[in-house]
Amino acid sequence: MPYVETSIFIDSEPRKAYELASDMESYPKYMEDVESVTVTERGDHTTLTDWVSNIEGTPIYWTERDNFDDDNLVITYQLTEGDLDKFEGTWKFEKNGSGTLVTLGVDFDFGIPHLEELIGPTLIIKVRENSDMMLAGLKSLCEKDKKI
Repeated sequence: MPYVETSIFIDSEPRKAYELASDMESYPKYMEDVESVTVTERGDHTTLTDWVSNIEGTPIYWTERDNFDDDNLVITYQLTEGDLDKFEGTWKFEKNGSGTLVTLGVDFDFGIPHLEELIGPTLIIKVRENSDMMLAGLKSLCEKDKKI
């Protein structure tokens, strides 16, 4: 099963970046490939969210359980149902010099072995591009107040 990890430096405090990333319903406002995120259930440090993302013109639908570790500034997520067999990972927000290193890890399985044999490398590239886009959107949002 493929695993993709991407990181970005954000000129912002870790807590601010974490809090903005925790507001998943806002993702479509600044993340190009995310069409919608709807919180369907909210608990203590958890949400159940319905997602619609668009990869190369193809909509992907899923529901995930999101867990928020406010003390360690870590968000973990795991697929509960949807178009993929496996989709889970972690957002980490770590102090790095004057800003924050944000790392997004994605572990996924499309559940179609023949398809993955044929286009597996392309899927990894697309997941990496999508992760980079999400991180760039978060960076832009975090740093927008700092721009002149």
